[in-house]
Amino acid sequence: MKLSTLIRRLGDQWRRPQSLGQRGERAAERFLRGLRYKIVARRERGRLGELDLVAVDGRTIVFVEVKTRASHHAGHPAESVGPHKQARLTRLALAYLKRHELLEYSARFDVLAITWPANARKPQIEHFKNAFEAVGRGQMFS
Repeated sequence: MKLSTLIRRLGDQWRRPQSLGQRGERAAERFLRGLRYKIVARRERGRLGELDLVAVDGRTIVFVEVKTRASHHAGHPAESVGPHKQARLTRLALAYLKRHELLEYSARFDVLAITWPANARKPQIEHFKNAFEAVGRGQMFS
């Protein structure tokens, strides 16, 4: 077997070690799947930045911001999703909905705050459903 084939089969296991953020995003995916959300996009890049996860909950498109920290020394993970970040996520979400012709569906923003100390096997996950409303001019949701 060729090395390139083996690496492709093993996927991410052979690539560089995962960062805390990457581990948090994978834990977030597992958590949301446990809630029966369907993950439709990961790390969706746009001109203005990146959407961590895009999921479907029933008939609602859910834009999920994942914030992972090793501790609360610098504050709670969810506190980093302030007004500026909310406005940027709103613009990214609107672009995503337009690009995929999904404007007729309801949408919301969830935040998953993950605390994962270095010595812990599993993280603590807090789910803030409908964490904030769309922000900025021409809000897209009612």
